Amino acid sequence: MTTDWSTLLKTKRNVSVVSNFAEGNISGRQFYSKFANTDSGGTARTLLREHGVTQARSLARKALSRRSLTKN
Repeated sequence: MTTDWSTLLKTKRNVSVVSNFAEGNISGRQFYSKFANTDSGGTARTLLREHGVTQARSLARKALSRRSLTKN
């Protein structure tokens, strides 16, 4: 199953959370808790369960980069 990044990156707040996760500023548990009880919660949980924290960080960096949402 692929990750629906448009769901995870649909608001500025979500982009900030994903960016902090990708940079290693928050843990996988904190990442999931930021999305818990939201429409994006299932997507975040699936990302972590299927790929693990290390690969999920890499995928988050790639998703942000491809959408030109990285901080330079």
